[in-house]
Amino acid sequence: MRILFILFFIVINVNKTEAQSSVLNLADSLYVNGNYTKAIAAYKTYNNPNEVYDKIAKSYVAIGNYDLALEHYKLSVDAYPKKALTLYEYAKLLSKTKKFELSIEMFNRLMNIDYRNPNYHYEMGLALEKMKDSTAINRFRSAYDLDQTHQKSIYKIARHYLKKRRHTLAEKYIDKGLETYSNNVELISLKAQSFYLQEYYTKARDNFQKLIDLGESSEFIHEKLSLCHAQNSDYELAIEQRNKALKYNPYNSTAIFVIGTYYERLRDFEKAEKYIKQALSLMDVPLDQEYQKLGTVYNWQNKRKEALEAFQKSLKENPQNVRTEFFIITTKDAYYEDIDAKIKLYKDFKEKYSDSFYAKYASQRISQLKEEKFLKEKE
Repeated sequence: MRILFILFFIVINVNKTEAQSSVLNLADSLYVNGNYTKAIAAYKTYNNPNEVYDKIAKSYVAIGNYDLALEHYKLSVDAYPKKALTLYEYAKLLSKTKKFELSIEMFNRLMNIDYRNPNYHYEMGLALEKMKDSTAINRFRSAYDLDQTHQKSIYKIARHYLKKRRHTLAEKYIDKGLETYSNNVELISLKAQSFYLQEYYTKARDNFQKLIDLGESSEFIHEKLSLCHAQNSDYELAIEQRNKALKYNPYNSTAIFVIGTYYERLRDFEKAEKYIKQALSLMDVPLDQEYQKLGTVYNWQNKRKEALEAFQKSLKENPQNVRTEFFIITTKDAYYEDIDAKIKLYKDFKEKYSDSFYAKYASQRISQLKEEKFLKEKE
C-alpha cells in the first residue's frame, strides 16, 4: 500500500512538472512570436515566479511599459543578485528612463562580477554623460582599453577630442576605428568635420562625399560639402549640394542667398539676381549686406536704375554702411552723363568720409573725371 502511495505521489509531481514546463514553453513561444501581453499572462501562471521575473520584464519592455519592466527586473535581481545578464538589462533600462544614479550602481555591481567586459564601462559612460559628469570619458577609455575595436567607445573618445579641437588625437582614434570598420559613417562624419574645422577643405570634401556614397543624406552633410566645393571654387558643385540641403529646409534664406553669390561667381547674373531677391523676400533681419549684393548683381547686368534702388534700400537698412554709399556713387557715375555732377558726387563723398578706405578711390576717380573733362573741352 505504501509503495502505491509513493508511486501515486511521483506521478502527480511529474504531471505538475510537465504542466509547468508546458506553461513555460507556451509563454516563451508567445514572447518569441511577439505576443507579449499574452506571454506576460502566461508567465504569471508559472509556479516559480523568481525564474520568470526577467522574462516578464523583457515583455513589458517590448510593449513599452517601463515602470512595470523595472519593477520585475528588480524582483529578478533581488532573487538572483549575481545574474549578470539580468543586471545588465536592468542597468540599461534604468539609464534609459533617466534613473542614472541607480543605473550606475548596477553597472558597478556588474564590474564587480566581470570588470573586463567593455560594454559595462561603455554603458556606464553613457549614464555619466547624460548626468553631464566629466568622468564619462574615463569609462569610454576603459571600454576602448579592453576592446580596441569597440566602435561606439572610439566614437565617443574621438568626438570628445574633436570638441576640444585636439584634431591629431581625434583623428588617431577615428583612424583606429576605421581600420576595423571602414564604413562607419559616424567616424567618417567626425573625420570630415575635423578636416573642415582645420580648413583642409579638399580632405573634408572627400569624406563628406564618402558619406553620401554610403547612402547618408542630411542638411548638414550637403551644406558642408557645398561649402567645401565653394572653397575649391567648384561653384556648380557647390550649388548642386546647396540645393540638396534646401530640400530639408526650403525656406532657408541664408542658403538661398549663398546660392545667389555662387551664381555671381559664375557670372550668371540673372540667376544670381533671382536667388538673392528670393532670399531677401524671406529674411526678417537687417538686410544692408544682402541689398548691397543685389545692387552689385544688377550693376553687372547694367541695370543701373534697379541697382540704385537696391543700394538705397541697403543704406536705409544701415545708414552707417559707407561701402553702400560708395557703391551708390559709382553706380550714378556709370548711369549719369554730366561729368561735373559726377565730380561733385565724389568730392562730397570724400569730404564726408575723408578717413575711410574708399576716400583714395574717390580721389583717383576725381582726377580721371577732370582729365576726361579736359580732353572733351579740347575737342
